Amino acid sequence: MAEGPAAAAAATGNSTHDHADLTLFRGEIDGYGFKRPGDFDYETYEEFMKQYLSVLARRAKKWEPMIKGSQKVKKSRKVKRYIRKGIPSEHRGAVWMMISGALKLKKKNPGLYQHLLDAPKDPEIVEVINIDLHRTFPDNIHFSNDAQYSKRSALSNVLVAFAHHRPEVGYCQGLNFIVALMLLVLQDEENCFFLLLQLTTNILPDYYVPHMSGLKTDQEVLGELIKEKCPDVARHMEKEQVPWSIPTTKWFICLFLDVLPVETVLRIWDCLFYEGSKILFRVCLSLIKRNEAEIVRANNISALVDCFKKVTQASANIDCHTFLEEVFESSQPLKRGTIEKLRYLCRQRVEQGP
Repeated sequence: MAEGPAAAAAATGNSTHDHADLTLFRGEIDGYGFKRPGDFDYETYEEFMKQYLSVLARRAKKWEPMIKGSQKVKKSRKVKRYIRKGIPSEHRGAVWMMISGALKLKKKNPGLYQHLLDAPKDPEIVEVINIDLHRTFPDNIHFSNDAQYSKRSALSNVLVAFAHHRPEVGYCQGLNFIVALMLLVLQDEENCFFLLLQLTTNILPDYYVPHMSGLKTDQEVLGELIKEKCPDVARHMEKEQVPWSIPTTKWFICLFLDVLPVETVLRIWDCLFYEGSKILFRVCLSLIKRNEAEIVRANNISALVDCFKKVTQASANIDCHTFLEEVFESSQPLKRGTIEKLRYLCRQRVEQGP
């Protein structure tokens, strides 16, 4: 797992306004509590941070008057522009709750979360979740076995409550990682519960149900978009008989978490909670477009799998600011109507089966 520049300053006791000493970012642990990999590109990261810290400070000043004393962010071109440029870490949790509709959902259901925690539990569901708790970010200081103030209990509470509230979904692997990152950002398990509920019910319906029809449909949609925007890649994947589910299942189901650097993931999630699932297609298309030459040179399934790993591990992905700018530039035009038409056709294909 890679670095998060905005939170790194916060984790050391400095806000992003303070232009923290760049030597703080050479530690083994990043600002979100993740242990940096041995091959972490410190040089690229520090070069990025020299510019990005000042960007964060400017963005925080612009956000403060917009959300001060407010519990609602009205949709507008200005808000959309602000979100695409990144929500400051100190405001991110509150803004996610507002723009996703999770705060509204929470207000409509007072006491629901505590009721679910107090209600009888299915021991099989609890056992499955408990097994995955130890697999969730074991290298993160907030979730490791020796964490002084472990968030595992909060993680368990959210997952168990959700599984009992939505028995048709239950518990799906991948949700543990998503909720874990939500906890690091929101610092409130009840808010995480309602954000997860909004994500799985309204933003990404049928992604985490047993048949995963929404996920499979969107992978088919991605395949159709690639035929239009990257035809050479589409033909190559067909020739090698590699379905898009092989390189992209983790991209979709984990929402790029544990795939891209964490600060880049958070910038993607900023857009996801405001604009919906279209951002997932934009990111996929941008990654594939940028690495088109390398992908078409991979001449077998093993080489393709390695190639897609390199695609997500590239140092260029550390600069989340430039990364998101490229995502929106390279995926234009991409209209919601186009995606919905493709979903209608692809859903039929998925339901019919192979």
